[in-house]
Amino acid sequence: MTLIPSKQKEYTMTKRTLFVFVVVFFAVTLWASVSSAQQMTGSSWALLGPVALCIAGAAVAVGLAGIGSAIGIGYAGQTSLGAMSEDTANFARYLMLTALPGTQGIYGFVIGFLVMLWSGIFGGETATLTIQEGWQFFFSSIPVALAGFLSAIHQGRVCAAGVEMTAKKPNEVGKALVLGVFVEFYAVLGFLMSIILLTRIRG
Repeated sequence: MTLIPSKQKEYTMTKRTLFVFVVVFFAVTLWASVSSAQQMTGSSWALLGPVALCIAGAAVAVGLAGIGSAIGIGYAGQTSLGAMSEDTANFARYLMLTALPGTQGIYGFVIGFLVMLWSGIFGGETATLTIQEGWQFFFSSIPVALAGFLSAIHQGRVCAAGVEMTAKKPNEVGKALVLGVFVEFYAVLGFLMSIILLTRIRG
């Protein structure tokens, strides 16, 4: 039995998450604008603008991709538990399908780590960080954040359907995994684009 929510509930949940993202985006924009003005006047608070942008970018990458993975794993996991309530023999197969939507969260974490590392925040070397570079770091995080968030949710739906198919035809789990990987491909594209953008900032 499928335990994932209806498309209407999923749409509402996705809309709320993206609304929070937009609010954070405009809050960061306002902060950066104030900091840019302070930078022109030589204020000691000026450095917080680019640092805040980098931190926000890392948070968005890790947060949105992680939320998407949690939702996707939840869909597949609930369906797996429903299937195992009748027969636990296919646990290993269900586990592979349940874990598949979790990779987007890993992609987001890697990008967030690289933003913090390459911006100099980890080493406390942010004295030369400019507002322009802060924006570049922030926008470099967006591809993996959005692609990871949305693809993980839909991959979770595909994997949940794969669990149902595997429950009936255990030997066909490979086909279910292949179809799940098709959705993964677009998360990989978002991850690679974020990597490319990051390498161009201070390269």
